[in-house]
Amino acid sequence: MDRIINEIIDKYEAHTKTRPFIVAIDGLSGAGKTTVTQQLENILTSQNYKVRVVHIDDHIVERHKRYNTGHDEWYEYYYLQWDVELLKRELFKKIYLNSDLTLPFYVYETDQIYQEKINLDSSSIVIIEGIFLQRDEWREYLDYVCYLDCPRDIRFDRVLNRDPYNGSHEKRLQKYKRRYWLGEEHYLHKVNPIKIADQVIKYEKR
Repeated sequence: MDRIINEIIDKYEAHTKTRPFIVAIDGLSGAGKTTVTQQLENILTSQNYKVRVVHIDDHIVERHKRYNTGHDEWYEYYYLQWDVELLKRELFKKIYLNSDLTLPFYVYETDQIYQEKINLDSSSIVIIEGIFLQRDEWREYLDYVCYLDCPRDIRFDRVLNRDPYNGSHEKRLQKYKRRYWLGEEHYLHKVNPIKIADQVIKYEKR
C-alpha cells in the first residue's frame, strides 16, 4: 500500500492543479476494491489531501434497462448496467475538464434515480472505485489506475456470501454464473485490465 500511496502522491504533485487528479481502483467482484479505497482515502486525508470518493455502483440504471432486455445476461451486465456514454460525459469528462457534476444516483429500494449536484475542488484527488473502469470509453480520463488482482476462488466465496438479497446460495451461484462472471470474463478478454493498469495489487494468501 505504501508504494501505491507514494506513486499517487508523486503523480499528483507533478499534475496540473487546474483540475482534479483522477485515481481509479479497478478490479472484479469481490476483489476488495471498497476496502482499498477506504484505506487510500484515510491515508491521503490524514496527509491533508482533499479526497472525494465516487462508487461507480451508485450510478447504475433502473432495472428495466438492464434486465429482460432480450440480450444475454452477461451483455446486460457489461453493456447496460451503467449508461456508459452518460457517465463518460457527466462524470469522467466533467471531472477531467474541472466542471461541476450532476450525477444520477440509483436507489435500490425504490428502483429510482435521483440527480445530485457535486462540487469538486480543482486541487482534489478523486478516487473512483468499481468494476470495468478501464473500459475503452473511460480509460483516457484516468490519471492513475490500480487494479486489484484477487484469485477467483477467494472472490467467488466473498460475493456468494455477501449478497443474501439475491436468494438462496444456489440461486446466487446460478445468477453469478449466467450474468456477472461471464461479464467479467468479457472484460478480461476485451480490455486486459491487468496489462494496462498503472499498478497491480496481487492478493497474497496468509
